[in-house]
Amino acid sequence: MLELKLYPPRSPVAQREAWIRAAVTTGQGDPFCCAPEWQMSYHEAFNPGRRLLIEASGGNVLAFAEHAPSPDEIFLTPIEAHWCFGCPLLGHDAVPLFEELLPEIERRYAPRFPRIVISGVRPDGPLPARLIRAFADRFDFYLLASSEQCGASLEGGLDGFLSRRSANHRKKLRKQRKRTQEQGVTFERHAPVAESEAAEVYARMLDVESRSWKGIGRCGMAETPALEFYDAMMRRLALLNGSRIIFARRDGRDIGFIFGGLAGAVYRGQQFSYDDEWKEFSIGNLMQVEQVGWLCEEGAARYDMGPLSGPKMGYKSHWTENRVRIETWALIRR
Repeated sequence: MLELKLYPPRSPVAQREAWIRAAVTTGQGDPFCCAPEWQMSYHEAFNPGRRLLIEASGGNVLAFAEHAPSPDEIFLTPIEAHWCFGCPLLGHDAVPLFEELLPEIERRYAPRFPRIVISGVRPDGPLPARLIRAFADRFDFYLLASSEQCGASLEGGLDGFLSRRSANHRKKLRKQRKRTQEQGVTFERHAPVAESEAAEVYARMLDVESRSWKGIGRCGMAETPALEFYDAMMRRLALLNGSRIIFARRDGRDIGFIFGGLAGAVYRGQQFSYDDEWKEFSIGNLMQVEQVGWLCEEGAARYDMGPLSGPKMGYKSHWTENRVRIETWALIRR
């Protein structure tokens, strides 16, 4: 019998590694956001009361959440169903695995079958054809949303990365670096490997955030539920040494930070902030370069920055050359 269950918030490392492996080996548009560090942190911070359907078999992972706004309206959605960056069907045989579960889903929810929401669908990938082949005879398909994700290759190391930026952008970075060096700004790396260490680093990040334009405007990661979301993510990432944080410092004081996480060899940027008093010194740009340099030293292959469109997101076009479209589909049974 299909069991809808609450997945353990601190599930064994082996389970997490299997989920991550499925996320990074199936051509996802945003691999990190398919992984448990993103999905389960969202669940914990935004809607922990939902029941989850998580199944893993033969390198395939299904990760859905139950959403029931009323007895007559039931959905099975991706666990993270706000930004819809990740995909709930991971693995070459994830669609057949999901199809095998349909009879039990039908029995559980009879007489109404839930609407199925699938995000992270790449129009140029294999998943659309697999979904249509498996379900077109029983379901109608609807496009709910789409977005464009951006990223950059780390091939050729830091020099290779910078060679793919514009000459004007590289010139500005050289001037900005010289200016901050003259001010005595240094950079400090952190990759927490314990929850206690992650908590200490997160407290430092929040202190910087409180002095940034986002903190001053009360619109950043220090506000609920973002506060709890990134805290949960930092703690989960520490179990697999997956977070990469750099602080910009001057005179023994943090004046900026940049934070992201690894899923295999793919880095996904999450947040960066800097003290508003330093807004004229391009601290954000320099922290990006420092982060790229660190990742290249470690052999990372890709630098993902998330959606290209949205408020204050235009800066990402200077840092990335790759574009991936992802869509969110609804499958409604006839």
